[in-house]
Amino acid sequence: MSIAENLQKIKQKISEALTRSEDPERLVKLVAVSKTFPCEKILEALSAGQNIFGENYVQELSQKYNELKDERIEWHMIGHIQTNKAKKILEIPTFLIHSIDRIDLAIQLDKHLQKLGQSRDVLVEVNTSGEASKSGVHPDEVISFVRSLKNFETLRVKGLMTVGALTDNQAKTRNCFRKLRKIFLDVRNEGIDRIEMIELSMGMSSDFQIAIEEGATIVRIGTAIFGERV
Repeated sequence: MSIAENLQKIKQKISEALTRSEDPERLVKLVAVSKTFPCEKILEALSAGQNIFGENYVQELSQKYNELKDERIEWHMIGHIQTNKAKKILEIPTFLIHSIDRIDLAIQLDKHLQKLGQSRDVLVEVNTSGEASKSGVHPDEVISFVRSLKNFETLRVKGLMTVGALTDNQAKTRNCFRKLRKIFLDVRNEGIDRIEMIELSMGMSSDFQIAIEEGATIVRIGTAIFGERV
């Protein structure tokens, strides 16, 4: 199937998952994860009406942004950010950074944003699966971590992000997303100054329908759009 056909199929599945959720009228944003795929593939998706793209690596995002800067693309940074790459990611007008997971990263982003006179919308990444290979704040520490971010005026916290468990067990996957939704509501109920809980970024090619059923507002899909990575 072509990228255009894949996108149409995914949008249909998003619509179907929404009808099974508690809030079927909400908007779900589709982020096309273009990691490792060439700009030609991004342009093909763009011509099919997809304009939101996510990258996992700062250097790859920078290269693609520079090559495609004349296109109307909304770029999202969805991967782990090394502290020493904080300055470089801010050279790109990223719409949303999904992966704030530690205070030293927040400090570096804030320092560079202050120099630029800019601010950024960000999400806090939470490790809901407990897998050591994954980044993210421990679920029990999210509220205190989010409280610490209210002091960084350049960082506008808009919600939470997680990666589901690496498993074929759908119950375990669903539990990750359900856990993030609960934390999301707990943070919202805290009423922390300058902190907004609007976005839940969760769900990828293998599990995005479950994520939507559990409340996702953003899904990050690569393989189901572009095909298997080589």
